[in-house]
Amino acid sequence: MKQNTATWDRIFRAVAGIGMIVGAVVAPLPWLVRALGLGGGGAYLLATALAGSCLGYKMMGISTCPTTTRRPAS
Repeated sequence: MKQNTATWDRIFRAVAGIGMIVGAVVAPLPWLVRALGLGGGGAYLLATALAGSCLGYKMMGISTCPTTTRRPAS
């Protein structure tokens, strides 16, 4: 899959994913909520941060990657 997340987006996703996984371990919630909600969401965010592409972004047709401008041929 083509990369569609910028560096700042990948850093944000990694930090949020780690935070959600930590929350899944320490939160005083039922285990199903912790495992599926926080753990699953955190794992998805970490996976998209490492891969550099987000399925949701692809489905919506957006990208946070910087665009490069081409110079016209002289």
